[in-house]
Amino acid sequence: MFNIRAHLPFSILSLSYATVGTLLVLYIGLIAVVMSYATLTVEFSQSIKNDESAVAVLEAEYLAFVARTTAMDYLSAGYAKPLSKTFVRAKSVTALR
Repeated sequence: MFNIRAHLPFSILSLSYATVGTLLVLYIGLIAVVMSYATLTVEFSQSIKNDESAVAVLEAEYLAFVARTTAMDYLSAGYAKPLSKTFVRAKSVTALR
C-alpha cells in the first residue's frame, strides 16, 4: 500500500539545536541589555549627586552674599537714609506675553 510518511527537509533534532542556540543568543543579548541599563542608572544617579553638590555650593555662596549684604552698615558706607518711600505700580514684564 501507500507509505504516508512525511519527510521533512530537516530533522527534529537539528530544529531543536537551532532553537536552543537562538534562545541562548537571545538570553545573552538580554543580559547585556540589562547590564548596560544598570550601568546607565548608576551613572545617572552619580551625576545627580554631583549636580546636587554643585547646587549646594552655589546656594551656600548666595546665602553668604545675602548675609553679608544684610549685615552691612549702609550709613558707614556713605549711604543716606531715604527721605520718603513711594511705590510705583507697573505692569509685570515677563518673557511670556
